[in-house]
Amino acid sequence: MLSPSLEDYLEEIYRFSLTNDVVRVSDIAACLNVSLPSVTNALRKLSREKYLTYKKYREVVLTAEGKKLGRFLVERNRILRDFLRVLGSDCNIAAEAEAMEHYLTRPTIQSVEHLVNFMYENPECYEKFCDYTKEKKK
Repeated sequence: MLSPSLEDYLEEIYRFSLTNDVVRVSDIAACLNVSLPSVTNALRKLSREKYLTYKKYREVVLTAEGKKLGRFLVERNRILRDFLRVLGSDCNIAAEAEAMEHYLTRPTIQSVEHLVNFMYENPECYEKFCDYTKEKKK
């Protein structure tokens, strides 16, 4: 199991890999606002865990397992952002989702996704929920 920090690295590497042919250490450092040595250290750990291949001064390449986990990490973040929007939470959605994502299990994330999808597919229920929360805030 990866630490929250290593999950963040893998998530961002996966995001980069979707839009860039080459993922570089400097790209990751700039995105996560961390030092180059911190990125290199994380890459070594992720490489040992077989989530990517990395050689010094070379590009970073995700393995099949790294792509699979990276896809899940990105999707998990999206699900939690959607959940916070459905709740009507008055917070920094990105920061709140980031705070939550590392501490919820896959089954809980799946349940959250089901709830979000249910609300989107049943607008009458979602409208009742929104009315209810507005009333409670008064």
